[in-house]
Amino acid sequence: MPVRASAADPESTEIASNFTVRQYRDAAKAKQRDQIADAIERRFTERYITPANSEPKHGFTMMAIGCLMLEALESFKRGWKKSVRQSKKLFVEFLDREPEFAAFKGRGSAFYTNVRCGILHQAETTGGWRIIRSGSLLDGYTVNATKFIAALQRVLKAYCSALKTESWGSKEWNKVNRKMSYICDNCTP
Repeated sequence: MPVRASAADPESTEIASNFTVRQYRDAAKAKQRDQIADAIERRFTERYITPANSEPKHGFTMMAIGCLMLEALESFKRGWKKSVRQSKKLFVEFLDREPEFAAFKGRGSAFYTNVRCGILHQAETTGGWRIIRSGSLLDGYTVNATKFIAALQRVLKAYCSALKTESWGSKEWNKVNRKMSYICDNCTP
C-alpha cells in the first residue's frame, strides 16, 4: 500500500505502489501516458477495489468504498481539487453518463441521498434503499454491492485505457495533470 513519506522528502510519497510524486513529475515531463495511466489504475485498485473485494465481504462496507471511489474517480475525470458542495451533481452526472450504470439513469439523486449520504452521515441507507450481494445491479431500491464494485472497476479500466490513447495535450490529460498536481501538493505538509 502507498505510504506517506517523511516531511523531509515529500517527493518520495507514493501516489500508488512503486510510483512516487517524483516519478509522476518525471513521467509528466517526459509525457509518459502509459506509465501515469497504469499508476492511476493501481492507485484506485489498491485503495478501493482490493479492499472492497477482501474477505470477509459485507455489502454495506463495499458500498461505502464504492461511493468513495465513484466520487474520487469522477473528481479525477474532471480535474477537480475537491468535490465539496458538488458531490450530488457529481454522482448524478456519473450515474447518468456511464453505460455500466445505465440501471441508475435518472435515479442518481435518490441514490446520492439515500445510499451515499445515508451511509456517510447516518451509517445506514435511508428511504427504503437496501444493499445486497446477489441479484441484478439495481432492482427497485436494492443495490447489488458486488456488481456495483465490478462496474466501477470496468469504468476505471476503460478510463485508464482511454488515457493511453489520448494525446498528451488533450482535455482529458489536462484534467489528469491538474488533479495529479493537487495530489502532489497534498503530499507537502
